[in-house]
Amino acid sequence: MKSIRELSWKGYERFEFRAIREDEAEQAAQVEAECFPPGEACTLERMKERVAAAKDIFLVAVDKKSGKIAGFVNGIATNDTVLKDEFYTDASLHDPNGANVMICSVCVLPKYRKQGMAREMIFEYRRRECERDRKRLILTCKKEKVEMYRKFGFEDMGTSDSSWGGTSWNQMELILDH
Repeated sequence: MKSIRELSWKGYERFEFRAIREDEAEQAAQVEAECFPPGEACTLERMKERVAAAKDIFLVAVDKKSGKIAGFVNGIATNDTVLKDEFYTDASLHDPNGANVMICSVCVLPKYRKQGMAREMIFEYRRRECERDRKRLILTCKKEKVEMYRKFGFEDMGTSDSSWGGTSWNQMELILDH
């Protein structure tokens, strides 16, 4: 894993990185709705369930000036190694002791994109989950995002079994080195 110095980001001091609070679920659902098409975005009801079940695995980047969420990474811990569509819809599948994290979404609001925020959120997420002795982070992404996630340390595992939102996805995996 690269050191903090190697991945330092000039905008880092602008944001607070922390676990989500339950009262921020609605804001998170709004961010996700702005970042994903309607068939792919998490609904408010499901977001509330996900936050209630797995808020410790939910990392938000809060703009210190506005106090609003600028982006987030969230997931479900499990012992599974393949991301299934059920992880998007059933927060009860979260196992706090699971060895792996299925990342359900990486969201950055448009005005914060192309500034390194997604990379920093993944780096911070990776650091936190290493401290929890997780084994791997797994996500799915569209083909056009594969190269970005490769730069973050993920390996492309090929076409995913997931058809979430009626589309084709690539499964990406990052083995956590402790």
